[in-house]
Amino acid sequence: MNKVEAIIRPEKLNDVKEALVAVGLVGLNVVNVTGRGAQRGVTTGGSRGVGRYEIDMLPKVKLELVVHDDATQQAIDTIVENARTGNIGDGKIFIYPVTDAIKVRTGERGDEAL
Repeated sequence: MNKVEAIIRPEKLNDVKEALVAVGLVGLNVVNVTGRGAQRGVTTGGSRGVGRYEIDMLPKVKLELVVHDDATQQAIDTIVENARTGNIGDGKIFIYPVTDAIKVRTGERGDEAL
């Protein structure tokens, strides 16, 4: 099992969610976050006496899903295909190994818990 954690643009969330469901990956968590990477925010202002100012923390969405080992690449490909705009700030994907999972309702463990 692997945890796939993706930081993406908020406006791409529905596209990514729908694409994940279409390939059979329905369980996920979504968290609204702010952050910065290579983009380092945006600079705006500078007209009619208003000075320029920087917004260095931008709104993003973090998706978290735990998938079977054989579904990891499918999850990655699906997220990349549907989150990519080709512009700086499209996001990142991180993969973590998951050693165990327990379904609270039934007590099932491991792959059966997914």
